[in-house]
Amino acid sequence: MERSEIDFVESCAARVLAGETLDEETLYRLTEVNDPGAISLLEAKAEEITRKFCQKKFDTCSIVNARSGSCSENCKWCAQSAHFNTGCESYALVDRDEAFRVARYNAECGIGRFSLVASGRAVRGKSLESICALLKEIRTEDGINTCASLGLLDENELRLLWESGTHRYHCNLETAPSYFPKLCTTHTIEDKLATIDAAHRLGFEVCSGGIIGMGETRRQRMELAVTLRRARPVSIPINILSPIPGTPLENTPLIDEDEILITVALFRFAHPAVQLRFAGGRARLSREAMLKAMKIGINGAIVGDLLTTIGSTTDEDRKLVDEAGYEW
Repeated sequence: MERSEIDFVESCAARVLAGETLDEETLYRLTEVNDPGAISLLEAKAEEITRKFCQKKFDTCSIVNARSGSCSENCKWCAQSAHFNTGCESYALVDRDEAFRVARYNAECGIGRFSLVASGRAVRGKSLESICALLKEIRTEDGINTCASLGLLDENELRLLWESGTHRYHCNLETAPSYFPKLCTTHTIEDKLATIDAAHRLGFEVCSGGIIGMGETRRQRMELAVTLRRARPVSIPINILSPIPGTPLENTPLIDEDEILITVALFRFAHPAVQLRFAGGRARLSREAMLKAMKIGINGAIVGDLLTTIGSTTDEDRKLVDEAGYEW
């Protein structure tokens, strides 16, 4: 057992538990811990940090694909990009009645938030007006909190969304700034941060995270976590890549469960009080891994079907939440 690594993890955890924000150099050093005993301690301390700084209430949200396919952007992980032949369903705007049906069902299940997510660089013009009107109607009739993920909007476009009563905006950074250009060249992380900054100026809560398992290093996953501090999110979705046939990442080896758990623990050290949210890709995890992830940092989830990949059922999630010691 590498005593120096054990001592380093102990000291980092003590600092976080005392309310200190770890500096970037320290966080990057944490990614270099490899001794099994130190890794076990890292996860145990992440659980302790979660218990101290996070609520017992498990945060849930659901999403509906408001516009699907035909996306101009060339993100290599995405089934909805027009640059790749994936057979993804394509439609201009979700059926109003279908959106209401899903929102009402989720409200009845006690799910805390409903979000409309649209493909494309940005939703603008009449489409944006229609989505804003739909979200306002859903919030008014079903009483469920609403969120939206509509791409790279500017402040005037975000203001329309704010005026509809939707006060949380989602914009994932996706991966580390050093790795992003290898995966997408039609927009940048700075473009995303500009939208996030505009959302903050209007008073939005921000939900922003990324995808792990796209070939990035552990250090680059921490680079994403560090960069997310600029986004000041209340919620960080952690997606696990599901390689999609037809995309450039279709043959990417699956990230293993141990590495996923280490990533969750590292993100908890970097963001002690932020909701870390299970998102796409978690269906392939064993039940044991999901439960452990929830104990060491995951305290929220997107539930139900997840855009182009299958999610889980609400009943399954409710059982997991209860077993992990949270309240639904």
